Order: sequence, then structure tokens, then C-alpha cells
Amino acid sequence: MIHSFKALSEKFEEKFSERIFPESPANLYNPAQYILELGGKRVRPVLCLMGNELFNDLEEDAYSAAIAIELFHNFTLVHDDIMDEAPLRRGKPTVHKTFGEDSALLAGDVMLVQSYLQINEVDDRFLKRLIQVFSKTAREVCEGQQLDMDYAALPLEEVRMDAYLNMIALKTSVLLAGSLQMGGILGGGSEGNLDHLYAFGKYLGIAFQIQDDYLDAFGDPEKFGKQAGGDILVNKKTFLLVKAWELSDQKQRQEITALLENDDPEKVGKMMCIYRNLKLDEWAKEEKKLFVDKAKESLEKVAVLSSRKKELEKLIDILLNREN
Repeated sequence: MIHSFKALSEKFEEKFSERIFPESPANLYNPAQYILELGGKRVRPVLCLMGNELFNDLEEDAYSAAIAIELFHNFTLVHDDIMDEAPLRRGKPTVHKTFGEDSALLAGDVMLVQSYLQINEVDDRFLKRLIQVFSKTAREVCEGQQLDMDYAALPLEEVRMDAYLNMIALKTSVLLAGSLQMGGILGGGSEGNLDHLYAFGKYLGIAFQIQDDYLDAFGDPEKFGKQAGGDILVNKKTFLLVKAWELSDQKQRQEITALLENDDPEKVGKMMCIYRNLKLDEWAKEEKKLFVDKAKESLEKVAVLSSRKKELEKLIDILLNREN
């Protein structure tokens, strides 16, 4: 039986709801437990389970790998929030705001260590390959975060779209792709099939980020659950801003530069006017479709019965036709 994303989410949440860390020392483990209990979509661990089911019945080992993935993801969130000085995560105070930066750093560290302990619970037949994929993915996510910080410090005119795309692939996409591939390893997928599955996840992740940037600017704030133009307010470099610079003429570039350098109370409205004049809403939809098509092509190349792919095909719609 092939389970839906929703069904696997419920199965994973049931396993993940048990406390992972001991009670003591409380100042180390309570901050780690705090972020895990804030919830989230759990997309990455569920992708691991779906990668397993693409090739075979669900292995108990897949839950250990999925828990490792979710621990690693939350470790990155804790450290990213410190670097970004973010006050909120999932609508609640961030770990460093609640417990202090020192405890937050250590909590992130211990989640990373625990993620490797979780992987080590899987059968020895799969262990070396899983650790190889997991470690490569973890390293690339760190590379993506560093590039994100590097690009944040650069003038907009120095950030090229191809370099920005590579950063997004590392920071966001490779963890989706690696999660699917780890599940596929546990399901017994061949190397060729695992490569196609990885490509599916990578393209899906890029499309997901384009959708996120689009919703921040053009989405309904009530449905999206965030402030309209939040990325514009903080001068965040997004697909839309990088493309706007690429497409704009000299006058528009002067306007963009002025908006980035000054605290104009009408910044969002003025930037959105530039975005609309450049038809970035249409561009974003076309660009998202380009990567969705690439994802579908990669999934099509996976040599299993088409019926086994149905839930991953449905997942594309769940993730990319959302309004929040």
C-alpha cells in the first residue's frame, strides 16, 4: 500500500511526538525540544518515507532516517535564526530569544549530533550509503547558508541569477532531494533511479522557493499568513528582486537602488509597482512551471510502476499550488 503525504505525515508525527532528548541538563535539552515542538509541515522527513515507498514497502529504518533529517533541519533553523537575528519562528519566539544565544547554539549542536545517532540505528546494509548522502547534503546546506549571507552583503548589481539559483539549490533544494534519496536507498532503489529521484527533489525545491518569493509579494496576506511584501521591507534578495534588476532599465535601477538605501514608508508599494511594470508575476509563474516540468520529467524517468509515483505527483500540487 502506498500512503498519501497526509497519512505519512500523521505516521511520522506519531513517532516524532515522543520526547527525543533527556531531561537533564535542562538548559541544553529544553531549547532543542522547544523548537521540535513548534511543529512545522515536516515535508523533508515525509519525503524520506515517500522515497522509501516509491520502491518498496515502508521500512522501520526509514523513520530513523526521517527523524535524523528533521533534527538536522531544525538545527539549521536554530542557527539561521541567530544569524538573521530573527525574533519569531512559526509564530513563536525563536530559541535564542527564549533561552539565550549560548544555549541556542549548543541546542543546535546537540540536534546535529543526535541526527547522526538516529541514522546509526539503521541496518548496516544501508548505513555507509546513508551517511554518505546525509553528510554531503548537510555540508551543502551549510555552503548555501554561507552564500546566502555573502550575497546579502553584496550590492544587488553583483548578484547574478545563475549564482543566486545555485545558492537556493544548496540552501533549500538539496535537503529535499537528499531526503528523497535516503528513503530511496532504504527502499532498494538502483543508482540510476536514485539519481532521477534526487533531480526530482532538487527541481521541486527550486520551484517551491520561487512560489514562496511570489507569495510574499503577490499573495493574499491573509492566506499567506505573513506581512505583504515582508521580503521587500528587509531588502531581502529574492528571485523577484534579482530578476527585477536584470530586467530593469537605468531609471528603474535608480528607483530600486533608492528604495534599498532609504527607509521610504511607501517602499513596498513602490517596489511592487516596479515588479508589476516588469511583469514579474508572470515571469515567476513561468519560471516555477519550468522547474515543475523538470521535476516531472525526472520523476517520469524513475523506472517503477506509474502507480507508485502517484503520491509524489500529488505532492507537487500540494506544495506548489498553495497560497500559504
